[in-house]
Amino acid sequence: MRMLMAAAAVFLAIHLLISGTRLRDAIAAAVGENIYLGLFSLASTGVIVWLAIGYNAAQASSENIILYDLGAAIRHLAIPVVAVAFLLGVPGLLTPNPTSLKQESSAAKPETVRGVLRITRHPFLWSVVVWAAFHLLANGDEASMVLFGTFFLLALLGTFSIDAKRRRKLGQAWQGFADKTSNIPFGAILEGRNKFNAREYFDWRFLVAAALFLTALFVHARVFGVSPFPNGWVPV
Repeated sequence: MRMLMAAAAVFLAIHLLISGTRLRDAIAAAVGENIYLGLFSLASTGVIVWLAIGYNAAQASSENIILYDLGAAIRHLAIPVVAVAFLLGVPGLLTPNPTSLKQESSAAKPETVRGVLRITRHPFLWSVVVWAAFHLLANGDEASMVLFGTFFLLALLGTFSIDAKRRRKLGQAWQGFADKTSNIPFGAILEGRNKFNAREYFDWRFLVAAALFLTALFVHARVFGVSPFPNGWVPV
């Protein structure tokens, strides 16, 4: 459990105390943007591997105690809730977005605000929030609380961190984009600053998201050892 907690602490630290802060700006200015991005990506990948190893070790340990059990009804929500995460996150990754790496210039383009960005300007991070929140509720053991709690906290706080970083870097271009979008899902739509456009959302990106969700659904039991189906069915 100590290894998992150490990996979680490092993962949160490099993202919340470096990436998105003025310290990040200073490091990138000193070593160069591309070198910084390369080193940060390498560090993040290494810590994710460390998290996975730590989680597997903690799961097999007698120290991994059950903190709560909210019942089977919560676990039976796996398919619809995770479907929402996929249908939010995958289109977000496939849509030009100034909150994404190397896509800052799209903030000044009026056609950028379309599809899933009408819902939130951070679709991928909010998909992680949904995914992690469900796994926190469905798994009451200490190891799962550390792992999924780490991703939940990082994704949620990351939306605000990225907003602050883009605001510093892009100035007025960012403000124009932010005025037409929202961090909180459906915020801009409810405030009348935007309107949901079904034709924009239900395009090829939606189909890719649906296909990836179905793939994940049917391989989940084989890869992770837990069936997401209410009856515990394991596809052949």
